[in-house]
Amino acid sequence: MTPNVEDLLLEVALYRRLSEEDRVHLASAATVERFAKGEAVFHEGEAARDFFTLARGRVKVFKIMPNGRVVILEILGPSDPVGAVAVYEEVAFPATAEAMEETLCIRIPKQPFFQLLESRPSLARGLLKAMTHRIVVLANRFADQTVGKVDTRFSRLFLKLAGEMGQPGDEGIFIPMTLTRQELADLMGTTVETAIRIMSRWGKEGVVQTDRNVFLVTDRQALEQIAAD
Repeated sequence: MTPNVEDLLLEVALYRRLSEEDRVHLASAATVERFAKGEAVFHEGEAARDFFTLARGRVKVFKIMPNGRVVILEILGPSDPVGAVAVYEEVAFPATAEAMEETLCIRIPKQPFFQLLESRPSLARGLLKAMTHRIVVLANRFADQTVGKVDTRFSRLFLKLAGEMGQPGDEGIFIPMTLTRQELADLMGTTVETAIRIMSRWGKEGVVQTDRNVFLVTDRQALEQIAAD
């Protein structure tokens, strides 16, 4: 069952601070969109007519390069705006956004959203902060994909995931996000064969264990040492 849009707005940090009156106003223009795993939220080149905010689930944003290689630019989670810069600049989406699991997005046509931004400076500041954060994330992602040995880049990714969403337990730090070997390769700008080789070696060495494309960091200190190389 799809949640009520007003209830879902309360789950999103960007909208949580709005007054009840403003949320009701925003909800009157908004819809809740459900996306199955592998379904596109929008495609590269599509006109950016609506503002999407991720409420539940995860979305990967990627580009297909001229040589056919896929590069994952970022992975977004709950409360993240999706494609906000393109909507604000009124240009086409520069990349494709695809659900990595069952996902709920709040979709708001840009004109009602712009009207609310003009009347609510706190919302505009919140959106600017979120957009600035995404730019920083993209800059860091570019560095992670291009600087250092491939093992070092992989270790940085797993340390980042462990820090952002890791769930500590007796056996290690569980990362509750599914990533295929191909997605790992696309995130790190390498081949799927390299991703398979690294994850297999780390499994044997007791650094990161893999089960059905989810991960358990069993030796964080070893990851930190690899990242420092």
